[in-house]
Amino acid sequence: MSSITHVPAAVARRDLYIYYQVPEAALSQAAACVGVIQAALGRGELKRRPGADDGRVTLMEIYLDTDDAFTAALERRVQAHGLAALLAGARHTEVFTNLPATESLPCA
Repeated sequence: MSSITHVPAAVARRDLYIYYQVPEAALSQAAACVGVIQAALGRGELKRRPGADDGRVTLMEIYLDTDDAFTAALERRVQAHGLAALLAGARHTEVFTNLPATESLPCA
């Protein structure tokens, strides 16, 4: 399971991009598991990288505008539904935030 870095409350928006690999044989089951988790949370997208590498498919979950409570709920549901047992390795989480607003500056 991945560890998600805490972002200070002053950051208004935190988007999560969580990627991992699953064996091709477990793709349907993993996608169904993530679908149940996302339905319970009321949001999220699941994408896949085209093709496969050594019999593994890379999946990515995307959650926009999250907070610590959402992150905790997501991690509880991932554990409760046993998603980790379907993976070929760990889940990796990337956290992105919006850039601060800037005045109209020339780009060059």
